Amino acid sequence: MRLLVGLAYDVGMNNRADYCKPWFRQKTFEPKLYETLRVKSWKGKMPTYEGDLFDPRKHSWDEIAQAMCQAELVHETIAVLSFLPLFAVRRFGSFGVFLITSVLSALLDLMFVTMQRYNRPRVVRLAERQNKIKEK
Repeated sequence: MRLLVGLAYDVGMNNRADYCKPWFRQKTFEPKLYETLRVKSWKGKMPTYEGDLFDPRKHSWDEIAQAMCQAELVHETIAVLSFLPLFAVRRFGSFGVFLITSVLSALLDLMFVTMQRYNRPRVVRLAERQNKIKEK
């Protein structure tokens, strides 16, 4: 499922998300949340599926910000889809097991969403700076 969701977004968006849209803008409560969650201390330990997409030696900051938005959407979608197994409870029983695994799976993906949202404001500032330099 994870790979299919990522592939669907890649085919549909091709890492071209508009990071200026309201959905991707940092909300006022987020900095305090990130501080509480200590995102700065664990974000560097998280794996990256395609690290090349976020490499500033290979892509502009604008392209990286767009890829970050797409990655956020992929993980948000997967987090929601993590609860689909709950429909199997009727057939197999074990509601507790299905609920626990669904919640843990969603939380894992929300960690990636959090990491993207934490990093994006700095990357967007770099992209804007890079775009101003190109305009001159």
